[in-house]
Amino acid sequence: MHSPQFTAEPSSSDTVERDFTVGDVPGLRSSASGADREPLMFDVIIAGCGPTGAMLAAELRLHDVRVLVLEKETEPVSFVRIVGLHIRSLELMAMRGLLDRILHHGRQRPAGGFFAAIPKPAPEGLDSAYAYLLGIPQPVIVRLLEEHAIARGAQVRRGCAVAGFEQDDEGVTVELADGEQLRSRYLVGCDGGRSTVRKLLGVGFPGEPSRTETLMGEMEVGVPQEEIAAKVTEIRETHQRFWLRPFGEGVYSVVVPAAGVSDRAEPPTLEDFRQQLRAIAGTDFGVHSPRWLSRFGDATRLAERYRVGRVLLAGDAAHIHPPTGGQGLNLGVQDAFNLGWKLAAQIRGWAPETLLDTYQAERHPVAEDVLDNTRAQMELHSTEPGPQAVRRLLTELMDFDEVNRYLIEKITAIGIRYDFGEGPDLLGRRLRDIDVKQGHLYGLLHRGRGLLLDRTECLTVGGWSDRVDHLADPTAVLDVPCVLLRPDGHVAWIGDDQQDLDDHLSRWFGKPAN
Repeated sequence: MHSPQFTAEPSSSDTVERDFTVGDVPGLRSSASGADREPLMFDVIIAGCGPTGAMLAAELRLHDVRVLVLEKETEPVSFVRIVGLHIRSLELMAMRGLLDRILHHGRQRPAGGFFAAIPKPAPEGLDSAYAYLLGIPQPVIVRLLEEHAIARGAQVRRGCAVAGFEQDDEGVTVELADGEQLRSRYLVGCDGGRSTVRKLLGVGFPGEPSRTETLMGEMEVGVPQEEIAAKVTEIRETHQRFWLRPFGEGVYSVVVPAAGVSDRAEPPTLEDFRQQLRAIAGTDFGVHSPRWLSRFGDATRLAERYRVGRVLLAGDAAHIHPPTGGQGLNLGVQDAFNLGWKLAAQIRGWAPETLLDTYQAERHPVAEDVLDNTRAQMELHSTEPGPQAVRRLLTELMDFDEVNRYLIEKITAIGIRYDFGEGPDLLGRRLRDIDVKQGHLYGLLHRGRGLLLDRTECLTVGGWSDRVDHLADPTAVLDVPCVLLRPDGHVAWIGDDQQDLDDHLSRWFGKPAN
């Protein structure tokens, strides 16, 4: 069963780029000529239409890349799980003009209390115009991002599972479960923690298997809210993997340890939740009428490589970790923003030689850091005396503004600094949404192009004007003369010298057009 077809128009330029040779990639097929190959139907095929896949498709379509998204499920998920968009993800949505629409479907709450659920408010003066958490139902954010990709011209096909693929020096032949074969320049696996693409690619996924299982669901309760709040406050002094959080109209999100309940291979039941609630709280709170029930573990794994030839990985296909801190969806969406413009540049023919390699160079260390901080948080959730002592100590340390700020910037991803070489601290970091003479900075990034913010009014982007915009604005609130922003909002250059600027334009945006 397929959803209606939404077909993107072919690109105006059909350049076949070559950024590697057959000998560079183990197992890459070579043929004597292109005569035995199917014609290229798409520039990029994306496996998986979750938040990462949908966001990547939309980013590619900003650059007229022909995109097909394959989703093995015939229908979107029906259960309503609330996820949180952290500060950096909200910034990225604002950069593409999506945030106002998304805000309408979510609920804002103050930032803070993210690290191991230690209840500390966010420090004052966080460096963002979007310093809050947006809670939003997962099916809703997936639908909004898929609709955004389709509106941009991506094609989405449901009920289509990738069964195999073979890459050569010009593209990838993708075989579907029903035997259909498709052809594209690149394939990106955004197909989750059990990624078929990653497994077929033979990329290692080292890490730790799940040791601790937790039940999570949404259901109605049969006792007053005040009684629940008092009991939860008492229990969470020692049991961090326990909460009942109201969502309105008598519906609660319920999280309890899964120890001693039914087989982990089987879906949990309402009786499993009742059993665990009674064991920990002495009451099951009269839970009934579940909307959805699930379980999750603390498996923590990271792909050894994000790219093999013309096949790449993003989102949960590249990394999995416990949900503590609410970083998973955010990490995947941010992968998509980092990869989208680079892959588009490769396909459009202007990418510098090593640009696509910077995707792994930048995002792999970020995922390593997320995996480490979730490992640390899971230790702090333990009820054992040692971890509880460390938790009490960290709770005291977080009263220091510097400690609290460091941890919240880590969880919300606004503290990320990519290694662009020596330079001011701002180099490699994202730039906040400052006021400019045309309104707000992020409003100038909707097209997914680079941007030179020029306070000197003396510089030019010259032959790069087809991919980099220029705003001369002496009133911009910056403590440096000029900055060059990449399409993902990270600062690629700081200075006031035209030749130095040209060198960095070449580094990130290729040769100038003649």
